[in-house]
Amino acid sequence: MTIIIGTLLFSLYRQLVIEQQHQLEFHLQSEYQRYQELADTVNRQNFAIQVSAPDPNGILVAWEDGDVTRGALSFLPEHLPFLPETREFPILTLGHEKLNLYRGGLLNTRYGDVLIASRTDQLATLINKFLNAATWAVMFTIVVTLAAGYLFSKALLMRLVQYNKISQKIQQGQYDKRLPISRQCDEIDVLANQFNTVLDAFERNLLAVRGVTDNIAHDLRTPLSHIRIGIEKLATTDTNNIAEDSAILLEELDNCLATFNAMLSITRIEEGQQQLELQPLNLHELCADLLDMAQAVAEDRDQTLSFIGGDDYSIKADKYLLFTALFNLVDNAIKYAGDGARIEIIQQGNLIQICDNGPGIPDEAKDKVFDRLVRLDPSRHHAGTGLGLSMVKAILSRHHAIIELTDNHPGLIVSIRF
Repeated sequence: MTIIIGTLLFSLYRQLVIEQQHQLEFHLQSEYQRYQELADTVNRQNFAIQVSAPDPNGILVAWEDGDVTRGALSFLPEHLPFLPETREFPILTLGHEKLNLYRGGLLNTRYGDVLIASRTDQLATLINKFLNAATWAVMFTIVVTLAAGYLFSKALLMRLVQYNKISQKIQQGQYDKRLPISRQCDEIDVLANQFNTVLDAFERNLLAVRGVTDNIAHDLRTPLSHIRIGIEKLATTDTNNIAEDSAILLEELDNCLATFNAMLSITRIEEGQQQLELQPLNLHELCADLLDMAQAVAEDRDQTLSFIGGDDYSIKADKYLLFTALFNLVDNAIKYAGDGARIEIIQQGNLIQICDNGPGIPDEAKDKVFDRLVRLDPSRHHAGTGLGLSMVKAILSRHHAIIELTDNHPGLIVSIRF
């Protein structure tokens, strides 16, 4: 601010000086032409009268008429140049201002040399007043700028100190704390809002990790307990029954390993570590293959499984992974819809729907079922890892597909749009 104000004042000062010099040159040039014409048109006596008369514009005029100097001076200063060249010179007066400064030059006429000059010390006084005013203005600007800067920085530092204290609490484990947002909606508020958004995502992920940990403990506690008990019994079991008991223990271990392998597979798919073997794939044919694969399983439970095809649609996809995801959805419908249920596979363009008339899923649980190791209470009696829908969502996301769960009244509709 000080540099800007100083630059503006200096520019104004230069403009003032240039304008005053221009005015001085204009007045001297006007008087130069006037007295030149006057000397050419009037006689010597009338010329002397004009020179001796006071000039209304404040121009100093003096003429050497032989041995007599007429006009405003008693004698002409020495070494004065001829107009338009000028020189500054002092003049002693009898007034309260003892010394005045003039700038001017000589005009050569047929009656002799005429001095034409204009006063310049008033300009110097004006410039000094301007410089004094400019100095005070710059000093005032500095004081106001420093005061405003101090108040602004103090308010800013208070907010930063507050943010620092809240950050320390978050670091100590109080993850519910958030940075306050002011009404100003300035850049710091935008940054604080973004930081709060990151904290929200972090808290959700932390809760998800805790939920996964709880689910792992819940789902693996029972099979691990069975394995431990079975190992203890092997020591006292007859030789004839060791093979059968060992097979049971191996099945329990396989279930545990399947859980961890499924979790690793989901991670690899989500993070793009598993390469997709993309190839042209026809959705109509894919749904027909689903019907053929799941038809026998549905008939065992007296369920009706049908396929309704519409406009065909082709995509580039990994056939094995995509078929695994869709078969998992059909298998879930068969598993949870109940005996005698009606299940439909509908394909219309880029949309595939799997509909059933079973018990469905509550609205508050429709988003949770895609989390890892989440199994709704009614499904706990069914064998499974709770990772099927997580795998489905990971595979569909890699294929840029959107999955949505809605009510079928009764039952569930799983919609997949590519």
